[in-house]
Amino acid sequence: MLEKVTAALGCPAEIAISEDEETLVGTLSGSRLGLLIGRHGQTIDAVQYLANAILWRAHEERKDVVVDAAGYRERRRQSLQQLADRVAGQAHRSGEAVALEPMSSPERKVVHLYLQDRAGVETASEGAEPNRYVVIRPAGE
Repeated sequence: MLEKVTAALGCPAEIAISEDEETLVGTLSGSRLGLLIGRHGQTIDAVQYLANAILWRAHEERKDVVVDAAGYRERRRQSLQQLADRVAGQAHRSGEAVALEPMSSPERKVVHLYLQDRAGVETASEGAEPNRYVVIRPAGE
């Protein structure tokens, strides 16, 4: 599937597949992967969603599928964690909830998991797709 998508987009890539007990990862490398990543990662998120749907339909055993290109997922994870740190500090200091910009489900998951054990704040997703967003509020609010 990844070969067909990259060919259709006109962005040739080397594709490496790795797997562990819980996750199947397709890692793409090449010089023109910006088109595959898309604006704010929308295209790569859509490709990942389709890959998950195809795998889940074809196999009884469910594994998460992650599609990454040119290290995008790690860079985005770090960026989201830095944002979560800043906003969690702001919510804790001000005593008021702070809403983040709308983001995809995988991105919201990064924020929720990163802050789940952080003392003094809690997170919740609010809104309706495609404008669902994370709210970070002081714990117990």
